[in-house]
Amino acid sequence: MWIAVVVISLALVAIMFKYVLGTPGPSPFAIDTREPLKPMMLDRKLKNKVLKQGFLASKVPQDLDAIVVGSGIGGLAIAVLLAKVGKKVLVLEQHDRAGGCCHTFTEQGFEFDIGIHYIGELLDHKPLRCLIDQLTNGQLQWEPLDNPFDKVVLGPPENRRIYPIYSGKKRYIDELKKCFPGEEKAIDEYVRLSKKVANGVWFMVLLKLLPTPLAKFLVHTGLANRLSSFFRYASRSLTDVVNELTQNKDLRAVMCYIFGTYGKMPKEASFSMHSLLLCHYLNGAWYPKGGASEIAYHMIPIIEKAGGAVLVRAPVNRILLNDAKEAIGVSVLKGQEEVHVHAPIVISDAGIFNTYEHLLPKDVQTMPAIQKQLSMVQHGDGGLSIFIGVDGTKEELGLKADNYFIFPENNLDELLEGYMKGNREESSKKVPLIFVASPSAKDPTWPERKPGKSTVTVVSFANYAWFEEWKDDKVKNRSIDYKELKEAFISKILEAIEYVDAGTPITNQHYIGAPKGEIYGADHGIPRFSVELNATIRPQTPIKNLFLTGQDVMLCGFAGALTGALTCGSVILNRNLHMDAIGLAKRQKKKNHSGRP
Repeated sequence: MWIAVVVISLALVAIMFKYVLGTPGPSPFAIDTREPLKPMMLDRKLKNKVLKQGFLASKVPQDLDAIVVGSGIGGLAIAVLLAKVGKKVLVLEQHDRAGGCCHTFTEQGFEFDIGIHYIGELLDHKPLRCLIDQLTNGQLQWEPLDNPFDKVVLGPPENRRIYPIYSGKKRYIDELKKCFPGEEKAIDEYVRLSKKVANGVWFMVLLKLLPTPLAKFLVHTGLANRLSSFFRYASRSLTDVVNELTQNKDLRAVMCYIFGTYGKMPKEASFSMHSLLLCHYLNGAWYPKGGASEIAYHMIPIIEKAGGAVLVRAPVNRILLNDAKEAIGVSVLKGQEEVHVHAPIVISDAGIFNTYEHLLPKDVQTMPAIQKQLSMVQHGDGGLSIFIGVDGTKEELGLKADNYFIFPENNLDELLEGYMKGNREESSKKVPLIFVASPSAKDPTWPERKPGKSTVTVVSFANYAWFEEWKDDKVKNRSIDYKELKEAFISKILEAIEYVDAGTPITNQHYIGAPKGEIYGADHGIPRFSVELNATIRPQTPIKNLFLTGQDVMLCGFAGALTGALTCGSVILNRNLHMDAIGLAKRQKKKNHSGRP
């Protein structure tokens, strides 16, 4: 029996790699497109001429090859990938500036990033770094955070324990062991298991690239679970795994602390998802120099150079279909009128819920294949962001390039569950997780751009239902009750600040088009990581010529959305762009070691 399984598995692996390594289409990574570094643009008005190009029918390029709905990193990345092989792409953004969760805003002289706090895996010649360099022609610069880059704070002020989290594969382990003497075995096993599981994530990509019949065969025979450590552990909760490793409740909390970066409490989180985050930051953490808006700023010119455009204030209200139910373009609302824009391919970075439930006709929404995909996912939890502006430099205020994860105690599941299930008045008084970071302290260009000012961002979670009654109010003119609820959350977390405002789930709904105010797209709980879901939800949709990109295709966050774009590009261009990016990274590394220019 086992011999047969091994033989079949090896045969399938051979078939899969033959398919995955096939290269019939053009490659965006055929050559290294990095250019000499140009001076950073510090003039905000000039920068906005790139980021805030408003939609007009006269600005729409002729003879488009593709339309992308949404300018988050998943949308911009697929547009750049196509532009690099000569495709003319139009990106349409409903907000007044491009970037999605990579955009920034300014209030009372303070500039705030809304979604980029820190990114891992950016050492030179790492595949992610190589990918970002190619998507920005080498113009996006990164600044490493301090080491330790995270600090986990447990307990009330009178019994507060602070545990530093260091980067460096060896130092991470060594410093954790200093904090928890006697727990060396548990720490070693936690890291070993995390690496083993995370290394199997390639199979998730494979399921989305293989022909559907083969992917389904791997799912229904159980071979997908046998062949992938990632899927073998996907159904196990983070709480279950760490509780088996140690009885130390503080160590359990420290092992789990980073769950906030994907939005599920430990008992509902897949250990496989968590393992990716641990490994993502083992080599360090970085922040974009010049702030998050630098990302879109350096991607848009590449799209334009190929004849495309990125236009904002362009709310797409529906995807246009022909009589055969094939996507042929989109409709953009301009005032009370619709402007129809046509292209042979439509790619949605608006998320699976917006795409299927709001952009398609009702009769198409009811298609069994679409309903099956929707039944497999649910909305993620809403995000609560607090933006703080303070007069003073980082030196004067003692701000550092690191992050704090603050918990009132070490019983994380109990705290989160009580908070999310409580009513809004009670929950506003007992926020169980507070992420605190200073974007201004992380950015070495900040003193030149905003002298004498500093910013702090606080992030937590909030139940969309607490704020839902105000979702139809004007965004800058919501009721007194809404403002009082915001203040209740703020006052429990902060005091004595010059400028402070909060972004609630309905703020996210307005600015980034999140249906339920979620910041990580579709929910990232255990069901998200079933093999059947990952073989079913892929860039191709049940509608011909309509594709998905971004977080909901792969995983949440900046790197996850980029992976979704690579996967989408692989399908459209009929070649494995993941392998292309890895190949280019290896060539660059070899060239660097040989000393060649």
